[in-house]
Amino acid sequence: MEGGGGSGNKTTGGLAGFFGAGGAGYSHADLAGVPLTGMNPLSPYLNVDPRYLVQDTDEFILPTGANKTRGRFELAFFTIGGCCMTGAAFGAMNGLRLGLKETQNMAWSKPRNVQILNMVTRQGALWANTLGSLALLYSAFGVIIEKTRGAEDDLNTVAAGTMTGMLYKCTGGLRGVARGGLAGLTLTSLYALYNNWEHMKGSLLQQSL
Repeated sequence: MEGGGGSGNKTTGGLAGFFGAGGAGYSHADLAGVPLTGMNPLSPYLNVDPRYLVQDTDEFILPTGANKTRGRFELAFFTIGGCCMTGAAFGAMNGLRLGLKETQNMAWSKPRNVQILNMVTRQGALWANTLGSLALLYSAFGVIIEKTRGAEDDLNTVAAGTMTGMLYKCTGGLRGVARGGLAGLTLTSLYALYNNWEHMKGSLLQQSL
C-alpha cells in the first residue's frame, strides 16, 4: 500500500513538474508585492483591461473647427419649425372655440361644420404665420449678433428678442416700436433668468456661507 502511494506521489509530482506546477509553492501574500512587469492589471470579473472601459475622450468625433454644442444657426431650424407647429395647434384650438361660440345658435348641420372648419383653419394658419415670423426674425438676429460679437451668451438672446419686437411692431410708429422692444426685452430677460436660475441660486448660497 505504501509502495503504491509512493509511486502515485511520484507520478503526480512528475506530471506537476512537467506542467510547471512543481517547485516551491507561493501564497497570495507572497505574490502581492511582486510587480507585474509588462502586464496590465485585469478586472477580477472580466478578462478586460479596466483602462479600456474609462472614456477620457469625447464620445463623438467632431469635424475640425466644429463646436461641441449646437449654435444658433443649427437651432434656428428647430426654433422656427417648433414655433410654427405650436402656433398651428394653438390657433386650431382657438378657432374651434370661436367657431363653436359663433355657431352656438345653429343646429348641427353641414353649414355649421363647414363654418367651424373654416374658423379652425383660418386661426391655425394665422397663429402659425405669426409665431413662425417671430421665430424667423429672432433666429436671424441671434445669428447675426453671434457672428458679429464672436461670442454666445445671454446678451445675444436679450438683444435678439428686443430687436425682433421692435422690427415686428415697426408699422405702428415709434410707440409701436417701443412697445414691441419692451415686450421682446421682457420675454427674453425672463427666459435668460430661467436658464441661469440654478447658477444664480448656487452663487447666492456660496456668498451666504
